[in-house]
Amino acid sequence: MSGNDCDILVIGGGINGCGIARDAAGRGFDVVLAEQADLASGTSSASTKLIHGGLRYLEYYEFRLVREALTEREILWRMAPHIVWPLRFVLPHHGALRPAWLLRLGLFIYDHIGGRKLLPPTRVLDLRQDEAGKPLRNGFVRAFEYSDAWVQDARLVALNARDASNRGARIHTRTRVTGIRREGGRFRVDLRDGTTGADRNLSAAMVINAAGPWVEGVRRLLDGATGAPHVRLVQGSHIVVPKLFDHDRCYIFQNADGRIVFAIPYESDFTLIGTTDRDYAGNPAAVRITPEETAYLCEAVSGYFRKAVTPADVVWTYAGVRPLYDDHASSAQAATRDYVLEQEGDSTSGVAIHVYGGKITTYRRLAEAAMDKVEAVLGKRAPAWTAASALPGGNFPVDGLPALMKTLKARAPAVAETTLKRLARHYGMLALPIVASGSLGRIIGADLGENEVRHLVENEWALTAEDVLWRRTKLGLRFTAQETAALEDFLRTAGGATSNA
Repeated sequence: MSGNDCDILVIGGGINGCGIARDAAGRGFDVVLAEQADLASGTSSASTKLIHGGLRYLEYYEFRLVREALTEREILWRMAPHIVWPLRFVLPHHGALRPAWLLRLGLFIYDHIGGRKLLPPTRVLDLRQDEAGKPLRNGFVRAFEYSDAWVQDARLVALNARDASNRGARIHTRTRVTGIRREGGRFRVDLRDGTTGADRNLSAAMVINAAGPWVEGVRRLLDGATGAPHVRLVQGSHIVVPKLFDHDRCYIFQNADGRIVFAIPYESDFTLIGTTDRDYAGNPAAVRITPEETAYLCEAVSGYFRKAVTPADVVWTYAGVRPLYDDHASSAQAATRDYVLEQEGDSTSGVAIHVYGGKITTYRRLAEAAMDKVEAVLGKRAPAWTAASALPGGNFPVDGLPALMKTLKARAPAVAETTLKRLARHYGMLALPIVASGSLGRIIGADLGENEVRHLVENEWALTAEDVLWRRTKLGLRFTAQETAALEDFLRTAGGATSNA
């Protein structure tokens, strides 16, 4: 580690940790981020992949959270139009559940409290006439259609880390914090490199614990801190099946148990279905979908679609653990998704900030709230800036994808349009150097070429096939075992993740 002193050590390479590191580095603070595994290897790559206000949170009177999240939708869309884009949601009216007047009221509030400017408003659909009604059972006649947005969640994390690094932050993946102690008003932190096994240490003026489901474990490392845990671990699981409908809208289905389930177009040929809410105990790294969750999701959507979905249809599953702040809610689904920042210590002993909860939609606002606490201790160096600054590759207008596609086609006419669109949606303007030679380089599998893999190794901390196939891209859905082995072979000779420097 070049230089062993910093202003801020951020522990955790999920969306909250990388968002804080980016904001702090952009304000002139010397930042080190340590992540025990790969970026977005936990909760941040296991979301439903939506930038949304959370319509159902209105039922729990979380108006501030919903308003803040709704405001963030268009900010994040402008920041990253390559990985964030609008999505229309179809909510069929189910006569036995919430009444139509309640849905109308909720959607009226949803349309008006978040400062919506670019996204279209709610409208009513006649499912007997609209294409959205074709995959549904005959009993559904009316639906409400409203706006939210889609996000490639793990890529959002990687791009925040990349921008933080561009602004001077030192990003260290596969680096575990093994000890933290206070010394002379600062923190002495022990680190272990998971790749080499080497131990090292650094001194930090402040520590920000954004370790997600591991937040309490990191907190206990700090001088053996004890006390009742403040985190409530809630498991959310998803299934992916062959696509169930041909249009590009998403469904949001109400269930008799009060939960909602989404059915979302996914990676062109699939439908993503989720999520569940169940309390979780155990190692967050070991979370897996249960047979009961799979059956629940299949049954939930089969109550709406003409064609029943069964566990045999599932081609992929994923599960994550949400590190929610324990507000002692009666059920996992009722637990708050709002974020809580707990501060301990003072300027003489050293200040640590522990991050609980939060939604991927509000990560940027969470980072600003964390910076308010940082500046109260270390002083203000520059104003807040992230709302008006594009993430890497996102320096084009929200309606600029067709122009980017035209440029990519001119640069690489021999590359299939579907591949160029995937590259544009993953990398934005940074897709241009990937196809600078007019090709993708040698194809390893599906439409993944060596040029793209080198980009991920050199710029996004990718080291393994899993990093590439299941976080930076979702090409694992299309790769064979033989192609995955070939990718691993190529990564072993690709020169290592130079972006870790």
